[in-house]
Amino acid sequence: MVLPLTERDAVNRRSFLLGAGATLSLPIIDARAQGTQITGAGASFPNPIYQKWAEAARAAVGVQLNYQSVGSGAGINQIRNRTVDFGATDAPLTAQQLQEGNLLQFPTVMGSIVPIINVPGIEDEQLKLTGEVLADIFLGKITRWNDQRIVALNAGVNLPAQAIAPVYRADGSGTTFVFTSYLSATSAEWKDKVGAATSVRWPVGNGARGNEGVAGGVRNTRGGIGYVENAYATANRLVTTQLRNKAGNFVKPKMENFVAAATNADWSVPGFAASIIDQAGANSWPIVSPTFILLPTNPQDPARSAHVRRFFDWAFTSGDDLARELEYIPLPAATKTAIRAAWRTQFGA
Repeated sequence: MVLPLTERDAVNRRSFLLGAGATLSLPIIDARAQGTQITGAGASFPNPIYQKWAEAARAAVGVQLNYQSVGSGAGINQIRNRTVDFGATDAPLTAQQLQEGNLLQFPTVMGSIVPIINVPGIEDEQLKLTGEVLADIFLGKITRWNDQRIVALNAGVNLPAQAIAPVYRADGSGTTFVFTSYLSATSAEWKDKVGAATSVRWPVGNGARGNEGVAGGVRNTRGGIGYVENAYATANRLVTTQLRNKAGNFVKPKMENFVAAATNADWSVPGFAASIIDQAGANSWPIVSPTFILLPTNPQDPARSAHVRRFFDWAFTSGDDLARELEYIPLPAATKTAIRAAWRTQFGA
């Protein structure tokens, strides 16, 4: 239950919204009269930070977010059907798709996909892998952890003759889109046989729903390997790997390496659909991606749409530290300014 705002809370909230020049000035709507709950559904990739922001924004601006982590595919379907106030996806829609669906798309944060493993005797960040080897594991061409191609990358590491058990997303998933985009960028065979999409025909392995499901599947499967947003690996203390980046260097899944890749993002493309896969740079982590919100340009309830924008405006202004705590990468200030300008152009405020 959302507690009523005090008069001082309302004054503070009004001052916050109208104070800083970079902050979007939305029309002040009486939250008690209009209702403060907003609903969203979609990507599990950003779910940890959306839940953190929801907890903080409830007190700060009087907006309560009910966000369901159901996967990007379901989130896209729900916003197209207008059963939620906004959808969330890690796989950006094209300009044509946005126009056909009467949707505005904008990013919220950037995050990183990391391989996770459950291999006896292997410690966190110890094992080295490449995109080509990862692709061949998920193609079913490399089936044991002591395969010579893995051994060659890991001199001095005692790799067991344990069978490899791939775990993948069974639901339509933006995380899958990002991961398979990376495999397609580094393996011509993967690109030709499987490709990049929110849902693909996996040659081998077992499916699980959500980042949560993949994390649990790998944790509970001896010899398991999967892919999750880094926050899930950190929260569940899962064993991650190093990856060889475009510069040929093996890098660990660390915040400074995520940021090194993120600095190359080009936000000038339609729908802010920047790609940060396999970026150049000596320290760049190769699987970094934005995550996106889909907001109707013809909202059924303009007041609720304004609350959605108020929520993310607060997140852009006050939520960066929370994002960093979960090892997400905040958007550049100029990108936030451009998003607010897109809101003003579309909604007039």
